[in-house]
Amino acid sequence: MKVIRTSMAVALCGALAAFSGAAAAQKVEWKFSTWGKQRAFTKGIEVLADKVAKGSGGQFTIRIGYAETFSKARENLDSIKLKAIDAAHFCNFYHPGKNPAFMVFSLPFLPLGDWNVSVKARNTLFKHPALVADMDKWDAMAYGSTLLPQYEFLGKGEPPTKLADWKGKRVRAGGGIGDAMEVLGAIKTTTTATEVYTAMDRGTMDAASFPFTYAQVAYKIHEVSDWFTTNMSPGTSECPIVFSKASWAKLPPQYQKLITDAKADVDRAQVDAYVTMDKKNLPMLRAKLKPVTYTAAQLEEFQRVAGKPVWDKWVEENKSRFNGQELIDTIFKIAREGGN
Repeated sequence: MKVIRTSMAVALCGALAAFSGAAAAQKVEWKFSTWGKQRAFTKGIEVLADKVAKGSGGQFTIRIGYAETFSKARENLDSIKLKAIDAAHFCNFYHPGKNPAFMVFSLPFLPLGDWNVSVKARNTLFKHPALVADMDKWDAMAYGSTLLPQYEFLGKGEPPTKLADWKGKRVRAGGGIGDAMEVLGAIKTTTTATEVYTAMDRGTMDAASFPFTYAQVAYKIHEVSDWFTTNMSPGTSECPIVFSKASWAKLPPQYQKLITDAKADVDRAQVDAYVTMDKKNLPMLRAKLKPVTYTAAQLEEFQRVAGKPVWDKWVEENKSRFNGQELIDTIFKIAREGGN
């Protein structure tokens, strides 16, 4: 009888192990929509895809659809809501009306230049009720940021070494950066990124803002420029990695854990991708172009003259929907703490 009971126990353990193994081996493929090709911007999602594939023994895969394979970039939130895709990148400035609270990241002259501050501010605000509500409308949830660097300007002609020098310059700058430049007296244009090279080359544009330095070089704007700003940090934007809430809910717990546990590595890899590009690009820019570096006093003046009026207007415009000042104050608090 003892032998029989032992055999039954062994058989039961084997059955439970087989059941557990079957659950762990559940095959899942997610469709992730993005645009363009593989580059620094896509490093975070690429690292996440690699980690979940390895951690699941190849049973959970994230299939990245570059070049808008699965959805148009401006329609990624719609595609998530329609359950056509499982996850995606989107950029807040593509459709401010779809994600009004997320537009806080595009306000000008906020202290988001330090990487530690940028990471903590974005991860903190993604959990704020106003930003959660933005995503709820699309049955989406924000996972992590692509941590776009601060924008800087490249330009032709006389470099703007003080605030007054921006007056009359024709600049390509979107969102809050564009609003700030108009306050400084610049003439804002809405030229697409791919058209900037030609406009600068022909002299119909004086300066253009792009994420520093990878996007500036990617679009070859340095080839038709005479100068670049090194520390103006007029603003940035937010293009997060978001998941379908429905797709997330269907994931087995062990796959959810793989994604959650990978978060710090994803953030680190994203920052490292930009830092690596800067190490390569910055010496080249300094060798070819005149660097324009502003003093601390000038940067404070930029913030006071062209930053705060834009912040105040944004807070007022959204006061019936959420407390925008609270979002701005959160960023400043994290900046004072150094991102710790």
